[in-house]
Amino acid sequence: MVNTVIVGTQWGDEGKGKIVDLLSEHVDYVVRFQGGNNAGHTMVVNNKKIISHLIPSGIVQGKKCFIGNGVVVDPFVLLEEIDYLTSLHIDVSPAMLKISNRAHIIMPYHKLIDAARETKKGDQKIGTTGRGIGPCYEDKATRRGIRLCDILDFDFFKEKVITILEEKNFYLEHYFKTSPIAPEVVINQFQQIKDRLLPYIADVSVILFEGINQNKTILFEGAQGTHLDIEHGTYPFVTSSSVVAGNAANGSGVGPGNLNEIIGIVKAYTTRVGSGPFPTELFDEIGDKLQSTGSEFGATTGRKRRCGWLDMVVLKNAVRLNSLTGFAITKLDVLDDLDEIKICTGYEHNGEKIFDFPPEIKTLQECTPVYETHPGWKQDISGITDFNNLPDKAKSYLARIEELSKVKIKIVSVGPEREATIIKENIFN
Repeated sequence: MVNTVIVGTQWGDEGKGKIVDLLSEHVDYVVRFQGGNNAGHTMVVNNKKIISHLIPSGIVQGKKCFIGNGVVVDPFVLLEEIDYLTSLHIDVSPAMLKISNRAHIIMPYHKLIDAARETKKGDQKIGTTGRGIGPCYEDKATRRGIRLCDILDFDFFKEKVITILEEKNFYLEHYFKTSPIAPEVVINQFQQIKDRLLPYIADVSVILFEGINQNKTILFEGAQGTHLDIEHGTYPFVTSSSVVAGNAANGSGVGPGNLNEIIGIVKAYTTRVGSGPFPTELFDEIGDKLQSTGSEFGATTGRKRRCGWLDMVVLKNAVRLNSLTGFAITKLDVLDDLDEIKICTGYEHNGEKIFDFPPEIKTLQECTPVYETHPGWKQDISGITDFNNLPDKAKSYLARIEELSKVKIKIVSVGPEREATIIKENIFN
């Protein structure tokens, strides 16, 4: 298998965790390259649900995993996740997991600022997870961040905390009218965990480079979805990092020439968690049915996902931005009972047809989806593992997605379990 990037094509929650778990068997390394513990990847192995937030899903397959420099790391959450996976008899020792020494640390004050900011915005809030992701990326951009390599010199770390908290506490007290946090409290918290963290910290870029020279294959695991990208998504209702395939190189320290295959994960319908425009959102019994049948609750927040029909404007935008070489369609089985299924082929705005994803939130909110209707297959497909055995109407639906997007479907998921998967085109060799 070549070096492969996995990205979400919609607004996240497309089922990347399962596909990463599936493909991990065929690679040597799995790398997470952006985001933080605002993402949750769910895998079902032997009828047991396993959820990871920071550690790449490949750890379940016993693969060596890496957290790249593009990820922001809450070390307390990381250690909790290590303990959780260890309790499931999964090896998460420093021999199996390394974290980039250049990755930025989510500090306790980042979470306080995140929560206070959302509270202050009230009805105008963005809908963040409140985990400090955005404030951490802010400090990274303004060169006030603390990186994992800083913990290696703990006296230097303490100096940085004291200096930074002078500003953060002023912000918390005088703007948000909330309680400050004492530097000694933060320093003491890290003093208690630093010895556990140190064996995991390494120069991930160098290890990956050496691995590539030894013909090791790498799977790059993205988080969130293309339309939550800070550059290309529904700004400001986006995440705080670049989630598209191009950032797999930057966020892991691997040259872009080493990225060979880019697989876009596509839910057979569309969902979104939190605020922001969603042109194909359904507010009727079909939307409710998709939500209940698909168990659409956020893996990280538990929030109910908004549901709607598949949106080809969104999907074709993702094709262009990521240079997708193939699709993995997930949750096709959720559509089993529907009499008819719709695909949005474009938008209508002020009497004009739109086929490219507009940048303006106001325009998106005013867009009306243009649909074509397809007959449902009205058959349980969850036990099918051969593409040829799918109902003709299901194959026609998938063929139309390929036709409209000009991208081949390579994997079809018909259930949450690892085995509930149809390999339409082999990408493993």
